[in-house]
Amino acid sequence: MLTQVPIASAHGANATGGLSQDHGLILVLVGAAILGGFILLKRIGRITPTAALYGVFVGITVTALGAVLFEGLSPDPTYTASSMPFPRSWYQPLALLSGLGIMVASFVVGWLRWPSRPRYTFLGILMGLWISYPYLIPGHASDTHPLGYAIVLGTPILVGYVVWKDAGSVIRAVMRDPVARRFGIGVGVVLALFFISVTGYLSFFPEEGFPHEVTVVVLPAIYQLVTWPTLEIAIPHIPFFLALSPGQVIIVGMLSGLIGLNAALIARHWRVEERAGMTEGTAGSAAIVGTCTCGCCGPLVAKIAVLAAGPSIAAPLYWVFVDSASPLSALFIVGSLLLFTGSLLYSIKSARSPNQSTSIVPAD
Repeated sequence: MLTQVPIASAHGANATGGLSQDHGLILVLVGAAILGGFILLKRIGRITPTAALYGVFVGITVTALGAVLFEGLSPDPTYTASSMPFPRSWYQPLALLSGLGIMVASFVVGWLRWPSRPRYTFLGILMGLWISYPYLIPGHASDTHPLGYAIVLGTPILVGYVVWKDAGSVIRAVMRDPVARRFGIGVGVVLALFFISVTGYLSFFPEEGFPHEVTVVVLPAIYQLVTWPTLEIAIPHIPFFLALSPGQVIIVGMLSGLIGLNAALIARHWRVEERAGMTEGTAGSAAIVGTCTCGCCGPLVAKIAVLAAGPSIAAPLYWVFVDSASPLSALFIVGSLLLFTGSLLYSIKSARSPNQSTSIVPAD
């Protein structure tokens, strides 16, 4: 999963101001309608691309707000170990096999397809290590082992290097467009707030047991592979809860940053009145699919499944996303990072056709 819920955080319930989960669902539907409506109006030429971008941003914001309200105001389901889709004894072989498979596949594909770009191979190997790591270092030693910190800290460095090397010139050109820049930054910020809200690291809906006075503490917490110092702030009068850790900033920053860059590139294509084709479809789908399938949304997916099909269907989904020991939850994080990075690089490659504006075509 994207994170583990910190000690003082939670979803729930006491001071909701008359709001309910139904209000969240309504906002999601309204936001989706706004999003789809402005995209349709742009496609049929009834509004300018710039106006469409502002409308799409409003739709994304409303949809994210609705999802946060729905997750925060829904009762937290309780599941027992008997509802797990498979026993925890499967976790170790699944983690080791999937991690090793990704590393081998990265080496083979990189050697055959991109022999001159070993950075792709190294990134794939690092992602394979991410999945396998909890079972490479036995016991609680993995919580503070240097290898774990190296994997987490090395990931944004390598991802940043890949993006800078293969897309840096195009991104700099895109960011010179003020509308594209504002759209990309706005989408990234909205989704960053969405990520930390649905995981309980930012909450305006405290549950029973919330501190009765302003509390500021720093506690160790496991966040993706290893233990990080986590600053927790609770203000009961608002109510308000926020938790921040270096690991959280790294993971959420990478996900939202990559989505924001994809969004800025789409905005630039719209702005120059060019047909985005596969570039638009790939980047847009990446943001939507990654946001919905990322491990941070596991509790949200489970709650929606409860409403749609009952707890017997939702329980396996909940365990797959939320169980901190599950290698499948780490696989969603790795898949999201690779999906967003690959989408961005593919979009850049598609933008290099000779008939497109030189303002978005980098020099080879």
